[in-house]
Amino acid sequence: MNKRQALKAVAFVLIFLFLLRSVTYMLRTNGTIKEIFVGFYAEPKDTIDVIMIGSSPVYPYYIAPKIWGEHGITCYPLSTNQQRPRAAVYLVEEALKTQSPGLFIFELRQYAYEESMMTENMAYTRGVTDNLKYSLNRINLINDMVPEVSERYTYYFDIFKYHSNWKTIILPDQYTSFLYERKHPLKGFELNTDVVAGEGKDYSRLAGTMQIPAEQEEMLCRLLEYLKENDLNALFLVSPMKMDEEMQKKYNYMEEIIVQYGYRYLNLNDYYEELGLDFATDFYDGGGHTNILGAQKCTEFLGHYLAEYYNFEDKRGDEKYDSWQTAYEYWQECCKEGMEIVEGNIEGAQKDEEGKE
Repeated sequence: MNKRQALKAVAFVLIFLFLLRSVTYMLRTNGTIKEIFVGFYAEPKDTIDVIMIGSSPVYPYYIAPKIWGEHGITCYPLSTNQQRPRAAVYLVEEALKTQSPGLFIFELRQYAYEESMMTENMAYTRGVTDNLKYSLNRINLINDMVPEVSERYTYYFDIFKYHSNWKTIILPDQYTSFLYERKHPLKGFELNTDVVAGEGKDYSRLAGTMQIPAEQEEMLCRLLEYLKENDLNALFLVSPMKMDEEMQKKYNYMEEIIVQYGYRYLNLNDYYEELGLDFATDFYDGGGHTNILGAQKCTEFLGHYLAEYYNFEDKRGDEKYDSWQTAYEYWQECCKEGMEIVEGNIEGAQKDEEGKE
């Protein structure tokens, strides 16, 4: 083989790998999590102030366009369902490839649960691995999160998992995923208008601690050590939820560890009154995840907290951030429509309760 033939062969292999990668991106199952990550990769370099990492309490609770519109701070979630704490360091490293955030926020809910709850269904692992672009960081993540070596190839090359999705490739959204970059209209926020009433109890004054699962404590300490070593600023957050004594004590336990490392800890379950939170109206599942009404309350609180305790520049009016202003204006339209729906759902739920009496 002469030099020219060798160059042609190399060029063919590179083109094939590029197309294989892009087809894989297109075949990955469409949905909320894919939209969030595709949206993150589409954000211009060094334009995100706050990156939020954690499980499903992140993307329906905190409205990034609202924080932008009221404070000029850019926030974006890297959130997946039942996100295993083991993924946190890798998600930070992924974020740092393109962004230099002044703050990372870590949602702590999953640190209270046994690892077995999150590994019985490996879809929770794939929620992270199959939504990252191909890279060495992704390989390291897979090696850490998938114990069965013989199964890792289906994670390295996730086209083995999604090859049956060929019919979806005709969808316009999938074509725009060719490079795994497409702006998210609400900057990662997922709006929900369902209303399922629940009962919430305030345990904010409950003292005492309860040890969290050993593996999650190890992951929390690993994350804290990583943040310290790399001089990264972080806030550790607990989102409002239906609490009990055991959970409160576990969060107290985490707080002691986090504070020892010198990081801020914020449990929004300690501020029900300040939030104006109502478990009868503000959740779409009885107390696990907020609807649009509860999300506005949580976002309002977090936005003021960020403005008070951190020195972020107000970037409103900067043309570089026009997409954030567009997202805020779109959010205002969605908010008006969503609130009308949720208010109707609340009224309907109340009439149903009256009919039972």
